[in-house]
Amino acid sequence: MGQILTSSAVLPLVILIAALALGGYFLARGRALTSAQGDSRNLHSLPSYYGYNAVMSVAVPALLVLGTWLLVQPMLVQSSVVDMIPAGAVPEGSSVNLIMSDVRRLADGLDATVSAGGMSAGDASDLSAAGELRALLAERGVAIGAEISPEVLAAAQTYREMSATGNFWRNIIVALIALAGLVMVLRETNAEFRARNRVEGGIKALLILAASLAILTTVGIVLSMLFETINFFKLHPWTDFFFGSSWAPNFRGDSDLSILPLLWGTLYISLIALLVAVPIGLFAAIYLSEYAGPKVRATAKPLLEILAGIPTIVYGLFALLTVGPFLVEVFGRSDAGLLGVDWMSGATSVLTAGLVMGIMLIPFVSSLSDDIINAVPQSLRDGSFGLGATQSETIRQVVIPAALPGIVGAVLLAASRAIGETMIVVLGAGAIARISANPLEAMTTITTRIVSQLTGDSDFASPETLVAFALGLTLFVLTLGLNVLALYIVRKYREQYE
Repeated sequence: MGQILTSSAVLPLVILIAALALGGYFLARGRALTSAQGDSRNLHSLPSYYGYNAVMSVAVPALLVLGTWLLVQPMLVQSSVVDMIPAGAVPEGSSVNLIMSDVRRLADGLDATVSAGGMSAGDASDLSAAGELRALLAERGVAIGAEISPEVLAAAQTYREMSATGNFWRNIIVALIALAGLVMVLRETNAEFRARNRVEGGIKALLILAASLAILTTVGIVLSMLFETINFFKLHPWTDFFFGSSWAPNFRGDSDLSILPLLWGTLYISLIALLVAVPIGLFAAIYLSEYAGPKVRATAKPLLEILAGIPTIVYGLFALLTVGPFLVEVFGRSDAGLLGVDWMSGATSVLTAGLVMGIMLIPFVSSLSDDIINAVPQSLRDGSFGLGATQSETIRQVVIPAALPGIVGAVLLAASRAIGETMIVVLGAGAIARISANPLEAMTTITTRIVSQLTGDSDFASPETLVAFALGLTLFVLTLGLNVLALYIVRKYREQYE
């Protein structure tokens, strides 16, 4: 019984809440009908609303408390245990966070060993020497990064005991809240109770909560990047970041960390991608919406949109193995090439990545533009035909101008997608940060540098790692500006035709 109450598993608790909610549904529904002498016409609401009110009253408060508890308890326990690790117990080159990771794994390993019968709960609490504990935990699949010191073992035992105490009170309190909700809802259930109003209010609150979660998630992402960006600018001058001309990170220090070469590569590749995607995507949309018959449209549009479902890593391989070597055959190899020039030395270049990224964006532009063109009122076309215009004249002078705000918005959204692309750039554009107008040279972008700066065992507090957050925040502001501009254009000019 004690192990059940102190268990960290939440599934039994969730099953208990679900059982109480289900029982509450039938009890409240039956109680309402009984108070109305079995005639549902005497009830304020339909009988099912009394049951839904019981489910909501039992489950929602209990699950909210459970979710909050699961988030808060580990933080409180860790903040209490971390003080048990003296500074001298942290090895050189390590950090207290890594030690705390070992503490958590050791505590989990002791729990797993006790559950498997490898030792008693008392033995796990009374251990005073690590001994063969590391090997014993390895047999249970628990890997500890370093030798278990007495400080780590004591911290793990405290962590385990505090977690068990927290789990005990969590299970008790959540179960009591669910029971209290059941008792309260049964007490207030009668024929005059406005159950429908209560249920609809609860559903409205859940909808507001769901909408708020998306906004709060965005705010959380921005704040997490903002704080780390502030830390970066405390270590590195912002003028060098925004106005420097060289990107040369050196994890031994004295790095040049300017965003301009990366920003140039990002915008250059995105521009080439849009030069490929916008004409092809827009012409495809005009053909499908204005010229193609129903059968052709029903077949061609899904086939075109298959491109949107291909993973970007596949596009990257296509750039590396097909498009890049083809461009080398055309622009490189000197006299052995198709043009007899030697302008391109390798398969990775701005043009390689831009062409493939443009192919990836074609369905993005065509699908959005097709929907926008189809939304143009037919009365505008009929008026143009009535004045004697041909179909091509109607498309040029009536349909496209009417749909232009939406098309511009689609293009800007495609630009945002291109700016944030990573895998195609990694495999197709190279990794050299430079400012050059030659599209046949290798360059790199902001997204690829973010990945490389956060990969490996680098010090997380160094400017060479924190610069990734400054790059990410700058990229976020850039794409946010494009999205806001697209929405502004669409909303402003859409009203003109309504």
